[in-house]
Amino acid sequence: MSRGGRHAYGALCVLAAGALVLTGCSKGGSDDGGDDDQQRRNAARQQASIEFGDAADSKGPARDVPGAKSGGTLEVLQRDSYAHLDPAQIYISDERSLAGLLHRGLTGYKATSDDGSEHEVVGDLATDSGTTTDGGRTWKYTLKEGIAFEDGSPITSKDVRHTVERLFAPFINQGPTYLQQWLADKPGTGYRDLLKGGPYQGRHLPASVLETPDDRTVVFHFRTPHPDLPYALAMAGYALVSEKGDTKEKYDRKPLVTGPYRIASFKSGKSMVLVRNTHWDPKTDPIRHQYLDRLDFTFNQQYETSTKALLADSGADRAGVSFNNQVDAGNLSKVLRDPKLKSRTVSGYQSYVGQMNINMSHPAMKDRTVREAIAYALPITPFVRAYGGTDAMEVAGGVISPTVPGYDPAFDPFGKKKRPAGDPARARDLLKKAGKLGTKLTLGYINTPEGQQFSTAMAAGLKKAGFDVQRQEIPAETYYDQVSKLDNHYDIFHTAWGADWPSASTVIPPLYDGRVIAEGAQNYSQIDDPKVNGEIDRINKITDPAESAAQWEKLDQYLVKEIVNVVPTAYYKQTQIAGSRVGGLVYDDVLSGVDPRRLYLK
Repeated sequence: MSRGGRHAYGALCVLAAGALVLTGCSKGGSDDGGDDDQQRRNAARQQASIEFGDAADSKGPARDVPGAKSGGTLEVLQRDSYAHLDPAQIYISDERSLAGLLHRGLTGYKATSDDGSEHEVVGDLATDSGTTTDGGRTWKYTLKEGIAFEDGSPITSKDVRHTVERLFAPFINQGPTYLQQWLADKPGTGYRDLLKGGPYQGRHLPASVLETPDDRTVVFHFRTPHPDLPYALAMAGYALVSEKGDTKEKYDRKPLVTGPYRIASFKSGKSMVLVRNTHWDPKTDPIRHQYLDRLDFTFNQQYETSTKALLADSGADRAGVSFNNQVDAGNLSKVLRDPKLKSRTVSGYQSYVGQMNINMSHPAMKDRTVREAIAYALPITPFVRAYGGTDAMEVAGGVISPTVPGYDPAFDPFGKKKRPAGDPARARDLLKKAGKLGTKLTLGYINTPEGQQFSTAMAAGLKKAGFDVQRQEIPAETYYDQVSKLDNHYDIFHTAWGADWPSASTVIPPLYDGRVIAEGAQNYSQIDDPKVNGEIDRINKITDPAESAAQWEKLDQYLVKEIVNVVPTAYYKQTQIAGSRVGGLVYDDVLSGVDPRRLYLK
């Protein structure tokens, strides 16, 4: 998933170059971010599989948050506005955090500890996490009774069918594609042939693929086993959409919700107000709470602005928080080391890995020597420094995070861990020998203070190596929409991705399978390499988790070292702060940040 522009686990997460970003036992996820050893233990803990719960685990209401009480208005300070509200279009961390309050799916991640470190996948709208008797080829779900959309209309299997079938419509192009590919038994974008145009012309998926024999029963049929289906269905991208209320493209601005809150108003780029959804029944929901009366969002709050407001802790800011803004670089060290702030601060390792994408659809970028020169020249220090140094980032070697099985801490093909400032001399020598000195590079960057800072320094490092670099700003709110366009003008641009569940199968295929190259898809570097595509198919058939993890890491190293379509930059950490009246504050491993579903006001 992408990070704020970021992604994280199936409920979970792409990160945008300026840290938009896509995870559980020792202590909980709220430990002091300044403790590097503790952070690494937290990262390793997140490699563990998350269990599937049964019917008893899936019953509501959710367990009470200790000390929680109802009432009040929460102030939410966000840097980025929301580009998408249609669940099928949600695949970045900021929107995913919001989706936890608005949307519900067949399954979801339920916290089983009060510190955000332990979880299980349970039935959300379904009575359990799913049943299969043939190893994952067939999955059956039964809808709970008493579930409804915000207008009071009951949720039935017809809505589940419609939710699945509209995923094949051409206007749905930003969300996850696991389920669609599994149903069609095709990699890449070929899944759309299964139901061209979606359900809007009266066509439907056959019973051999999707059965809805009565109002409460849903059966998925796959040609090959997919034991990870409960993880996938827990993603915000597969939350329910009303068949009768579907307005197609317009649904992205005004969806009918199923969660504890509904949208009272939304002014893109300015503000949003959420109020209680009176048709949400806590007895059906084992995951969420509805302690707050109202949530008032203000957008365009940069990290420094939100941090200073919450540190000051006065007026409305005492009841303030940010779902996704991190503590800014200038205040991070102070916040982490001030014992008086510990109760208002949460920190943890995220599943996101930053990477500078090299756009291989551009003629000049097809030259491997040019790409290798970029890899050696690119300084990582400015990126890490922009977000607060080693308290916020760890220099990366590959594209698999320390939170994902298979991670190899020794892999560092371009010496970034030893020389994070880059090696412009070696890069210049490569360009000179190839006759490529003066190669033009357009560096697309996210238009935030952090993005401006690191892109300026990165451009200087690349120029020192002999590149002719032009920086081009991209609005933060639509950053991922812009860089996922096939004909974008950027030669290099930064994104971040986190695993959708603890497996590199949710990292490498979405990002680097050439068959998924499409408008709005996540193969940002537009790599289409036959060996990579073939290896993806081979590794996806491996059933042994340890062997699968080893093979994904091997492919990671081939991509980074031999293809050089991306330059890994950093593994992410997150530190957030809240006002003194905010209760229920924990760092949630799955969400890679604050869990909005448990917040209350003291």
